[in-house]
Amino acid sequence: MNARPLLSGAVARLAEAGVESPRVDAELLLGHVLGVPRTRLLTLGAVDDAAAARFEELVAQRADRVPLQHLTGRAPFRHLELAVGPGVFVPRPETELLVSWALERLSGVAAPVVVDLGAGSGAIALSLAHEHPGARVTAVERDPGAIAWTRHNAGARSAAGDTPVDVLAGDMTDPGLLRELDGSADLVVSNPPYVPDGARVPREVADHDPPLALWGGPDGLDVVRGLLATAARLLRPGGWLGVEHADQQGGSLPAVVRAHGGFADVDDHRDLAGRPRYTTARRAG
Repeated sequence: MNARPLLSGAVARLAEAGVESPRVDAELLLGHVLGVPRTRLLTLGAVDDAAAARFEELVAQRADRVPLQHLTGRAPFRHLELAVGPGVFVPRPETELLVSWALERLSGVAAPVVVDLGAGSGAIALSLAHEHPGARVTAVERDPGAIAWTRHNAGARSAAGDTPVDVLAGDMTDPGLLRELDGSADLVVSNPPYVPDGARVPREVADHDPPLALWGGPDGLDVVRGLLATAARLLRPGGWLGVEHADQQGGSLPAVVRAHGGFADVDDHRDLAGRPRYTTARRAG
């Protein structure tokens, strides 16, 4: 079958199903099936029957709102491509801004101690280790399903030559977590569960992201309140904290950090679309 009508039909089907980026998703799925980048699709002629059938199968799953990244098995994040699938939160592009902020805080520190609380796929931790090779990074994840992906990605990046990341099974709110690092961390960063209980989320999120990565209590900040105690304990005086949040929490999360009492220079930052996206603070001396 010719690639162009195959793609056109897929785009129409995905658009009808309400997928936000039907053309991009269709092209990425066809490129995945054929093992070629999207730019090569413009020059393709015929697609053999087996590949066309596999493509149609993936398009049907995407129309049923299975995340694109689960279908390809990969999620791009900054300079990395991470393995993802059922059981782990798919990293979002918005989180890349939190990593940029973190790298700026680590600039000039030869061997910073970094802790990523609630690491999921390892996107933040592995990006920091990749882009700041001297960093000593520990990735903490509670969910047994998600930590399997953390370990897989950490192993793959270590094999590729990146600074190894320590992966620890644990709860970010546990008072006994990483006691050996008390008062020594230069940076604690987290993309915690922050969705308020009962909030409406896209089907891709509701049906496929793990609940432990999503729900944060009535106002979405229950886990954040717990992680603040952990962060305050781990950070050295002057060390930095960065926490991602929902767009509606640009006022409430900074207020929670200020109320904790252990932090100074509390600030909130917007994403590229101008929406409140993450809160930062410095450990008071």
